[in-house]
Amino acid sequence: MYKKTAVITGASSGIGMELAPMFAEKGYDLILTARRIEPLQKLADALHRMYGITANVIQMDLAQPYAGKALWNAICAIEPDIDVLVNNAGAGDSGDFASEAPEVIEGMIHLNIAALTSLTRHVLPGMIGRKRGKILNLASMVGFQPGGPGMAVYYATKSYVLSFSRAIRRELRGTGVSVTALCPGPTRTGFEEAAKAKNTRIYQGGMPMEARDVARAGYEGMQRRRGVVIPGVLNKLLAFAGSLPPSAIALEVNRFLLSERR
Repeated sequence: MYKKTAVITGASSGIGMELAPMFAEKGYDLILTARRIEPLQKLADALHRMYGITANVIQMDLAQPYAGKALWNAICAIEPDIDVLVNNAGAGDSGDFASEAPEVIEGMIHLNIAALTSLTRHVLPGMIGRKRGKILNLASMVGFQPGGPGMAVYYATKSYVLSFSRAIRRELRGTGVSVTALCPGPTRTGFEEAAKAKNTRIYQGGMPMEARDVARAGYEGMQRRRGVVIPGVLNKLLAFAGSLPPSAIALEVNRFLLSERR
């Protein structure tokens, strides 16, 4: 009997951790990767016990240069025929661009853009050859915005993910391979603390979604081969509003939302 395999990056917490059991429940073997090995191994062991699937773990920091290629080599050593790739790993940082640490900026670009792009490129030839496959890229509602003063690099990276996903989805039409961009708004994942955005108005004044609800929306949208998934009615409205002119107004609104609440 044919056994399907899904790769999930950033699976040690948040949306990635919530996605893993959704695949395991449907019989997918898993290859889980993240920087932190302990929660990753704990998750893999639990899913193996609960669902009887094979769950392999790979410890790797995708914020390093050429990490995408290194991870692909490690994946191929386990199982080169991948049915689903979930590019979930990502990072953010808040503050004015001129004061951000250069190494933080470079790491964010490597993780949010370079590793995602590299992994997608490496997995696609096999999927196209087998005429089946699904890719789920974690973009963001902010990808629809003209920019995010106060989180300039993060917003830009998510705009890239959304644009990239839409473009290759069109290129892959008729191949049997689909690409879905998951575009959540604020979500309870611990991202806000890691990105130093916990005290901003967008988190303090909003109602963040639960990671499990976002993961479920992404999983179901990917299985239905949808192009873009925006969980939550309010997030859909904000994404639509952000794509409307004039962009100067959206930039001022975003600057306000990304400032700290006093």
